[in-house]
Amino acid sequence: MAKSMISRRHFLVAGSTVTGSFVLGLPLMNIARAEISDGTFGERQIGYFVEITPAGKVIIGSKDPEIGQGLRTAVPMMIAEELDVAWEDVSIKQMPLGIVKAADGYTWKYGGQGVGGSTGLTNNFEPMRKAGATARHQLIRAAAARLGVSPEACRTRQGYVLCDAAGGEIAYEDLIEDAAKLDMPEEAPPLKAKSEYEIIGTRRDTVDALDMVTGRSKYGLDTQVDGMRYAVIARSPILNGRVRSFDDSAAHEVDGVLDVFTIEGPQPGEPYIILASGVAVVATSTWAALKGREALEIDWEPGPNADDSSEKFWQENASMLETTVQVVLDDGDFDQAIASADTIVTHRYEVPFVSHQPMEPQNCFAHVREDSCHIIAPTQMPSGASRAAAAVTGLPRESIRVDMTRVGGAFGRRLTNDYVAEAAMISQQTGWPIQLVWTREDDVKNDFYRPGGLHEVQAGVDGDGGVTAWTQRLASGSKYYRRPNMPDENLWQAELYPDDFPRRIVENFRLEYFHNAIGLPRGSWRAPAHTANAFVIQSFLDELAAETGQDPLQLRLDILGEERELEYDGHGGPTFNPGRVSRLLKFVAERIDYDKTRPSGTGVGLAGHFTFGGYAAHAFEVTVDERGELSIDRIVAAIDCGFAVHPNAVEAQLQGATIDGIGVAMGQEITVRNGRVRQSNFHNYPLARIAQIPADFEAHVLNYDETPTGVGEIGIPSVAPALTNAIFAASGVRIRKLPIGDQVREAMIG
Repeated sequence: MAKSMISRRHFLVAGSTVTGSFVLGLPLMNIARAEISDGTFGERQIGYFVEITPAGKVIIGSKDPEIGQGLRTAVPMMIAEELDVAWEDVSIKQMPLGIVKAADGYTWKYGGQGVGGSTGLTNNFEPMRKAGATARHQLIRAAAARLGVSPEACRTRQGYVLCDAAGGEIAYEDLIEDAAKLDMPEEAPPLKAKSEYEIIGTRRDTVDALDMVTGRSKYGLDTQVDGMRYAVIARSPILNGRVRSFDDSAAHEVDGVLDVFTIEGPQPGEPYIILASGVAVVATSTWAALKGREALEIDWEPGPNADDSSEKFWQENASMLETTVQVVLDDGDFDQAIASADTIVTHRYEVPFVSHQPMEPQNCFAHVREDSCHIIAPTQMPSGASRAAAAVTGLPRESIRVDMTRVGGAFGRRLTNDYVAEAAMISQQTGWPIQLVWTREDDVKNDFYRPGGLHEVQAGVDGDGGVTAWTQRLASGSKYYRRPNMPDENLWQAELYPDDFPRRIVENFRLEYFHNAIGLPRGSWRAPAHTANAFVIQSFLDELAAETGQDPLQLRLDILGEERELEYDGHGGPTFNPGRVSRLLKFVAERIDYDKTRPSGTGVGLAGHFTFGGYAAHAFEVTVDERGELSIDRIVAAIDCGFAVHPNAVEAQLQGATIDGIGVAMGQEITVRNGRVRQSNFHNYPLARIAQIPADFEAHVLNYDETPTGVGEIGIPSVAPALTNAIFAASGVRIRKLPIGDQVREAMIG
């Protein structure tokens, strides 16, 4: 995407529609505006952020995908707040992807569209409030002109412009025609102060909650188009395997099967467009396509990763950590500091590959014609869907329409649009409109998995219990492996975040990285490497406390120190305030009665973390009986996301992240044998069960200032270490390998 610089004057345009509504939104950048002779804009100007109908209703465009984070409610709340309308008069309309051809590539029509890295709200907070404020300003100007007063003499009240001097009020809908003809202001009007908020920061129902629970929400798999065919793919079960030959005679005997052909995946080591080579089956129904796939006889060429195994991966990682390869960060004099330490503590932690498991498996509708393409997909990155379709069809991106459905779970999986590329390939080959469907088994075995890795952490402690030296050494499969134009020396950057705690707190600090090029595809998984690193670092802090005779909470507070802004040169920066982690840790400790004497077999564990600009902490109370059976008795979770625009959604995200984190910590792991992923469905890749989650579960949103941060990732990193630290406090069993599985039981009863 070419970046486009937009001045304040040209950030927004206004006009009227053929139905008489007043609309306001981003202009068509770098191309001529379709101005009609009466000064209004025509049908080329679509997807406005704000539309006020002649009946007084307000339609707000939602430009970004909704993946369950509440953005489809939160962003309109920001617009409605500044526009000053009653929330009950607002309805939401999903906008398609908007890109236009520019002189130097492509640019956004509506501003950036896509969600990931907890940026959906933060990227929209100021622009969308400006959209609402500008619409309100235009309505005030129109009323002032009609009443013959200055705009300063007017104010608004939920859908009305009021003028005390003129002694009257005018409804927004009666000002539509006049407002649509006004030029846009030179400067953006002032935004409301936090003290004036009536919608932002208040508890509002999710706009489509009723549709979701009553089945009216439309997901990707609900797409229905006249003449649509259905497709599935038999993908190589061997990592980087290929189709040597296949027999489709039995498949063609299945009633409804229309076509069968190969799909070519990338060569080993090349960047991914799709994940795997395979054979596509196209039919008149999903059932017929699946039965046809079952009837295929395929001879697979194993490829270079046929001998890959989890056992080999972990052995190689351990061997790597016995050497020194790539020192990626070296502050102070680590060698001298560790040599002079009174106590040296060293431990290793194993974090596995895990799968995303959205409740809606991957799917995509594609209709490729000679000169156009229509995509309907559940995606986090519609621009990536556009690029994927363009790459496989050869069509220009301005000829590709991308419509977004509500997404039935994402967690980073739908940042990658391989399933869009597959659907476009199949539609182009057949000429038919296609719905590509993945089964749960397809999803488990063909994922961009969270990278697995073996971490070694070592710290030097002085005679007063202060940490004087710290190193983290990691051998893992990098998420950046097989990324385009990614040099090997930069593979570490997706796995070790250099400014994460305790950088700039512990003076002598070193990071080392070793890459293991296992054939499993890797990608972003909710909070990416923070889930691994928080488990490692927060577990190690507890071990430091135990081995140096300190209290785990007090050790954390001593290291974190007071509130101050430390440089943080990464996503979520530009600063990190360790005192905000301390604030949350103290809060959850107090809520869970951290200092209370508990019976034998019951213990409390804590953890806190900073990621993507926000802060979170968890406290778990667990009981472990004499047989090693674990029960989670109580959870206290707290989040500091700066300022919660949509508190309901923030609370729900914290609850959901905690449950997600428990499921991953307890039993989720992707393993490989003979180049094949061994897991296939929820029977051997279990999600969290209701019985694992205690009824005593508190989720607290603690505002800090007036600047919101993202929320989607922040609530998950501190879950696993708080849980495993609680297990140690209850049983003396230290968990250094995830998932927890049966480790506690095995340690207790042998």
